[in-house]
Amino acid sequence: MSEPEEPTDAEAGASDTDAEAGTSDTDTETGTSDADAATATGREIWIEKYRPQTLSDIHGHEDIVERLESYIEQDDLPHLLFSGPAGVGKTTSATAIAREIYGDDWRGNFLELNASDQRGIDVVRDRIKNFARSSFGGYDHRLIFLDEADSLTDDAQSALRRTMEQFSDNTRFILSCNYSSKIIDPIQSRCAVFRFSPLSDEAIASQVREIAAAEEIEVTEAGVDALVYAANGDMRRAINSLQAAATTGDVVDEQAVYAITATARPEEIESMVTDALSGDFSKARATLDTLLTETGMAGGDVIDQLHRSVWEFDLSEREAVRLMERIGEADYRISEGANEQVQLEALLAALSLPEDGDGTATAGEAKPESRDAGDEEA
Repeated sequence: MSEPEEPTDAEAGASDTDAEAGTSDTDTETGTSDADAATATGREIWIEKYRPQTLSDIHGHEDIVERLESYIEQDDLPHLLFSGPAGVGKTTSATAIAREIYGDDWRGNFLELNASDQRGIDVVRDRIKNFARSSFGGYDHRLIFLDEADSLTDDAQSALRRTMEQFSDNTRFILSCNYSSKIIDPIQSRCAVFRFSPLSDEAIASQVREIAAAEEIEVTEAGVDALVYAANGDMRRAINSLQAAATTGDVVDEQAVYAITATARPEEIESMVTDALSGDFSKARATLDTLLTETGMAGGDVIDQLHRSVWEFDLSEREAVRLMERIGEADYRISEGANEQVQLEALLAALSLPEDGDGTATAGEAKPESRDAGDEEA
């Protein structure tokens, strides 16, 4: 996340004048603030409005919260490395730590950088070092939060390792990444590593109900279950989906959630697979076509839902293993740029074919070796 450029004195003076004029006009004519207006028109983003402000407000990671609170209480905060998928509370935990340590002064003692945008060695040499060197009062150290640190180049990570050593007396680093394996070992060994797993269904459902109650939205139980299913452990996606679904009607139900998230119902995925395994390729293909064209799903999303649901289907172990093999093959080919619909139809076609004795699918044609043997005999 890049920092905005500092305005010139002339620009600052002009903006101050405009702000004062705008404020006085607003106060005189309407008597409402911009924040009130944003709330009134529904422009406020719920993931920010309901972002936990303290560690105790974070759902689903009680063990991690307990350890972090222990560090703060003992005034013994080490460098931290947060690893895990998107939307599980890594950034929220970092900002909550800053708020609990610095209180109202947290913004002046907390530098947040998105390493995926600023990933070169100059960021480490300039911005991070300048912040670490700058004077501050009343606190033992300042915090530097590097989001998506696994996007830093190897040279930048090596420079960061040296910076962490050089400013360890007055600076603590919090690194956030999706894959800790992309962080070099010297940095990992200097950090206390916290692995954030996808949030449980109960944690997401609890947060959804709290927000719905605060916003006075009626959500059916089936709607909550659909939000949990569509989120797949991602709290941010669940809250965004709830806000989007709330604009479509008075009640957030299952139909509204699946429509707004472009997610297939679990029973649709299951029927497509069972039809293919039973040999009804045409029916399975029709279901797939509906998901891709009418529901608007991407081929990768279909693959993800198939993978999530394999062991929830009423399949024999042999059928589940066969399906997993085909999912892996289709996923690889799609990731390499193959046509999504072609690969998914090929997956269903392979499932529709009867199996040989060795477990492989066959179209019933004679094998080339048999034809060669026949030619020799002729």
